[in-house]
Amino acid sequence: MPPTAATPAPAPGFPDVRRPDAGTVLISPWVVPAARFQRTAADAVLAAWEEQERPAAMLALTTFLSTDGGHVLNYAQWTHDAAHRAWARTHRPAAIAPVDEAIPGIRRPGLIRYRRYRSHVAGERAIRTPAFLVTPTFATTGPQAQRALADTVLRRLAEEPVPGLLGAHFHLSQDGGRVLNYGEWADASAWRAFAAGAASAGIRAAIGALPGVAPAPAMPADDTGAGTPGVPDVPAYVLHRSLVNVPPPGRG
Repeated sequence: MPPTAATPAPAPGFPDVRRPDAGTVLISPWVVPAARFQRTAADAVLAAWEEQERPAAMLALTTFLSTDGGHVLNYAQWTHDAAHRAWARTHRPAAIAPVDEAIPGIRRPGLIRYRRYRSHVAGERAIRTPAFLVTPTFATTGPQAQRALADTVLRRLAEEPVPGLLGAHFHLSQDGGRVLNYGEWADASAWRAFAAGAASAGIRAAIGALPGVAPAPAMPADDTGAGTPGVPDVPAYVLHRSLVNVPPPGRG
């Protein structure tokens, strides 16, 4: 039986990105009118899920707050797309209505459907919890370019591990047009040191040499085709909260 509203709730923590039953990952930023609305938005979407019966195909939802105060990132794991599409047709309007009521002017530039492709995980990830998330995003011309990008970066990380990088999880959009690197960092200072250093420059050069790959705006265009000015090229986040509906296999 799927959990009901009476199920005690959300478990804090970064999501288990590599759980094998997550056949699809839905990533969507919600732009808030001011930084003070970030937590309200994140709490509202989690509360909406907590208060309804959840399909067993919905595995987990994690919300992150952007460090620039501009948006909330929703990272949802489902078993398959058909289940999510069925839920969206019948239940999504009621689920997001409380969010709209709580935060007039909130914008949803778009949901992108991804599948995790491959990951680099540092040995210390087993004993250390990430405190910082970054999501470099790239535009690609199809599946071959997607895989080439991910494989190139993962090979370099295997050859030259980066201090403070606990995990780099490459997500490929199902339409072939985007790659998102879900980067788990020990802290913000480790990320800043990497971004300013030679290892980062080398990876950027390697990516720049790949055909069919280009940096992409972190925020997808909305229905009108407009982007979101002021969003950093590589947005950074701190964890807000997770709701685990179905524990990962083997976790009980």
